[in-house]
Amino acid sequence: MLGVKPSSKKASTTPPVPTGVTQNLSDAVSQLSWDDLRIIKTLSECGNRATTAKRLGINVSTVSRRVAQVEKTLGVALFDHRRSGYMLTPEGIELRALAERVELDIVSVTRRVSRAGQGPQGKLRITTSDSLLLYFLTPIIADFKALNEGIAIEVLVGNETLSLARDESDVAVRATKKPAESLVGRKLASIAWAPYGSIKHATTTPFAEGQRWVSYSAGLCGLKAKSYVEDRIGADCISYRTDSVAAASVAIAAGLGYGFLPCMLGDITPGLTRVGPVVRELQDELWLLTHQDIRKSWRVKAFMTFCAAAVAHQKPLIEGQLDLPVAQGETGSVS
Repeated sequence: MLGVKPSSKKASTTPPVPTGVTQNLSDAVSQLSWDDLRIIKTLSECGNRATTAKRLGINVSTVSRRVAQVEKTLGVALFDHRRSGYMLTPEGIELRALAERVELDIVSVTRRVSRAGQGPQGKLRITTSDSLLLYFLTPIIADFKALNEGIAIEVLVGNETLSLARDESDVAVRATKKPAESLVGRKLASIAWAPYGSIKHATTTPFAEGQRWVSYSAGLCGLKAKSYVEDRIGADCISYRTDSVAAASVAIAAGLGYGFLPCMLGDITPGLTRVGPVVRELQDELWLLTHQDIRKSWRVKAFMTFCAAAVAHQKPLIEGQLDLPVAQGETGSVS
């Protein structure tokens, strides 16, 4: 809990706490508003007043004034002002933790209160990766939108997982074997991976000595395909790296080298052909996820039901079971 003993670190912007402070901190904290807590939390994340003010849409002077007022109310210094920026004191760390709990409570209550009145109107935010979105998920979203014209779709693309708990997104479509325990949803399919090459150039054995390869950079260091290729291919034969699976598919189609892709992308990307069988040890899982507070909202439930049904029809594609021709001349092993 917050104590009345000030931080031992030097605080250049806040005078030392007077001795003999007798104010009850519980009462003092209860006087703070969500705006106060939000400013403290954002300043701790940004490290400077200008960026904090820009993110919150307020003036720099407002940030300074509110922080000073909170420190005065509590009788403790919350920040040390250093050359590197504003650093939280131990008391400030506790107040930021309180702000984070309040933020999650506000989001949760807002969702529950508004859930009953939700209908086929409003915005649905979906987070996914570029490789899932490009040719696979976009047609599913388009078909869903055609049946639900009142719903505006916003898609947030990134390999990192946005926080559903913090209201950054409503639904996540992710390739993972370990979805967060705080989320609810279902596994839709297993994702198969196989080697691919350009239709124009895939006429030889990809694992033959001297062949060029496309691999993945540090941003996708957890991807099994990255280590699989680099355990078998010399560094001098890897001609192109990227932190995007979708970008890798385009690079392979352009003839920059062979590479591993999920079959749900590689089998439908123009200019690509499989040059070997599915590699079981690279298999991943496709999950459809949401937060438990909004799992019964109309928009979320409608999309998740529709998406699950659409994906069920495409399991042969996702699991690499389509009957596709393999590039002529391919006799190499990918084991």
